[in-house]
Amino acid sequence: MKRELANVIQGRETSDGAGVKIKRSIGQHQHTRLDPFLMLDEFGSQSADDYIAGFPSHPHRGFETVTYMLEGHMLHEDHMGNKGHLKNGDVQWMTAGKGIIHSEMPQQEEGVMRGFQLWINLPAAEKMKPAHYRDIPSAEIPVADLPQGGTIKVIANQATINHQIIEGPIQGLTTEAIYWDLHLPKDKSFTHSIPENHHSMIYVYEGSVAIGDQKSPLKKGNAGVLTIGDQLDITALEAETRFLVLSGKPLNESIAQYGPFVMNTNDEIEQAIRDYRAGVLTD
Repeated sequence: MKRELANVIQGRETSDGAGVKIKRSIGQHQHTRLDPFLMLDEFGSQSADDYIAGFPSHPHRGFETVTYMLEGHMLHEDHMGNKGHLKNGDVQWMTAGKGIIHSEMPQQEEGVMRGFQLWINLPAAEKMKPAHYRDIPSAEIPVADLPQGGTIKVIANQATINHQIIEGPIQGLTTEAIYWDLHLPKDKSFTHSIPENHHSMIYVYEGSVAIGDQKSPLKKGNAGVLTIGDQLDITALEAETRFLVLSGKPLNESIAQYGPFVMNTNDEIEQAIRDYRAGVLTD
């Protein structure tokens, strides 16, 4: 059964960090989450004023953050001594777990900076595990040509293209998260199986697409939440259409969130705040 477009979440202009301009779709408020995904931000500008202040040191607990750079140069530093340079096409996959304090600061004073940050929830059993950080250079992320033209970049999980399994560098997550970046020429389609028990969405960042048998349109800057099914069928409506496919196994757990802390209960949130103020968030 093909997945159809169930709901459109229009990207909303806002700011985060020290004033970085972003477009937020998933995660504008608690009713626009898509379990296990908590938030999706797109950042992108040619004006340094929109990004130069960056994201100074700040804490996280209880979830994972995925930063995918399309263009630009960002430096990550955290309390564990990790330091990583994110450049064109690179990905940073960070599991906050019990706690991490980090910063993400631009390393350029002009030019385009563009990319995404995705927040993925952790199950209760993993929220207090040790923090983990991984930089994934673009060269380590497989890109495959599609039968009808265009490409797929497999960041997490896997895809089967031309009877060949393409495995991304991120595997074995409890959420079974799929993270694909697709480029399609106009009027060309992408079809692929998808786990029926997953929650799935499409985010268009160039051009527009038509989804499913109903050919429901989804425009640039919007997230499309999909119905349940086991098949994707997406057609590009414009030249050089580009979109993300995000899919994951829902956790079906309660969510309590206060800014950068995402736990299961309010008591756990209050404990996270106390730990941060006492300087023991990461201990």
